[in-house]
Amino acid sequence: MPTLDGLGLRARAAQLRGRIIDMCHAASSAHLGSSLSCADVLTAAYWHVLKVDPAHPTDPLRDRFILSKGHAAMAIYAALAMRGFFPEAELATYNQDGGRLAEHPPANQLPGVEAATGSLGHGLPLAAGIALAGRIQGRDYRVFALLSDGENNEGSVWEAAMFAAGQRLENLCAIIDYNKWQATDRSNDVLALAPLADKWRAFGWDAVELDGHDVEALARVMQKVPNGSGKPVAIVAHTVKGKGVSFMEDDNNWHYRAPTAAEVALARAELGLS
Repeated sequence: MPTLDGLGLRARAAQLRGRIIDMCHAASSAHLGSSLSCADVLTAAYWHVLKVDPAHPTDPLRDRFILSKGHAAMAIYAALAMRGFFPEAELATYNQDGGRLAEHPPANQLPGVEAATGSLGHGLPLAAGIALAGRIQGRDYRVFALLSDGENNEGSVWEAAMFAAGQRLENLCAIIDYNKWQATDRSNDVLALAPLADKWRAFGWDAVELDGHDVEALARVMQKVPNGSGKPVAIVAHTVKGKGVSFMEDDNNWHYRAPTAAEVALARAELGLS
């Protein structure tokens, strides 16, 4: 698998953001800000951490990555295509009738998509079950689940968190894209999420907080799973919704609207893309 250095990872993250923006414009779809905020997490995962082979996407020994925040489907579709799981040309069919790239990830349609997600609160329970299955079967794969911060409002997340801690699933890692927004308001104003890392620690996880746009730091922490603590790992990644494009950053309007052609050009210029 490719293991890019810091400069390469940052360049790949910019390319990934460009792909996401192009897809959003072409499909006139929602959830652009949420897709951009997790681009660095996906870059660290797919270009440095995950033991996956696009030529053998169902290898039983592969690491698993579950996009629990399924509304950011554009981000994982673009990452999988860029890694060679399916042709990049297929990204043009995103959210189109008859295509495989639905607005939320479907089941059993695309190589590399481990689970159908979108109804928040489902990804971590699935990931915990897969992690436990790996231990029972004597396989040393790891399972990563990417959650939104608003998803931490769901009781099923915390049931899964208690289960994973009780089972000491040290091959499991939850990454929380803490961009401070959910559908209509600031995440911490909807429910009292903060201090979020302390909550994960109280549920028996080894929790770390970091800059969710420091792709090298993300890669270092994710690569060390399991980290020797005997606990599942929670990464509270502090991010910015719409990261990478100045006029989209921390603006929740980009949860819903798609960019115009002129805005795409401006965004690509800011990302250093032609």
